[in-house]
Amino acid sequence: MEITFIGHACFLVKFSTGLSVCFDPYVSGYVPGLADTDVAADEVFCSHSHRDHCDFESVRKPEEPYMGTEPEIDILRTFHDDVQGAARGRNNITIVKSGSEKIVHMGDIGCDLSEEQLDRIRGCDLLMIPVGGFFTINCRQAYRMCEQIKPKAVVPMHFRGATFGYDQISGREEFIKLCEDDGTREIVNAGSFIGSLPDGKTLLVMDPLRA
Repeated sequence: MEITFIGHACFLVKFSTGLSVCFDPYVSGYVPGLADTDVAADEVFCSHSHRDHCDFESVRKPEEPYMGTEPEIDILRTFHDDVQGAARGRNNITIVKSGSEKIVHMGDIGCDLSEEQLDRIRGCDLLMIPVGGFFTINCRQAYRMCEQIKPKAVVPMHFRGATFGYDQISGREEFIKLCEDDGTREIVNAGSFIGSLPDGKTLLVMDPLRA
């Protein structure tokens, strides 16, 4: 599995089967400090319609499209806030399984999950989860959610860096520190790209490719 962190909540993931998936491409110029997504993928999923998460049209088709078995797709309907969508609307958690690999993109999750929802994502190979707060869950909430989900690998997203991101949201430092203090995950500084998931439980610290 190859993982590229484009920036904000946008990822390009290529499964071992050859299927490529783009999550939450943002509209050009809409996320401070990030350049255009410039991605080609077989499938595109957007968690909700806000412009920093939804630009289907910007994602190109690959020159050599995937011709294998159709992936299994599961969408969990959740909320962008903790008041049943009254503040920011709905949010989709997207689960994609291709071959033996199962990945989960949490979108702009802002609420707790039910036990039934947790059961559908628990033990996934890769979890992409927001940590910046204000618009989504924050670092501590994301850490507690990871404790419930127990993914093999987790990568924080939707955070502010020194040169990118929204002023209202925080960095990812507290989330990384909580994982370090816990001691159950290997911390892997992966840059913008990682070619395969390490063995065992991992925190992938990734930097935006388009920053």
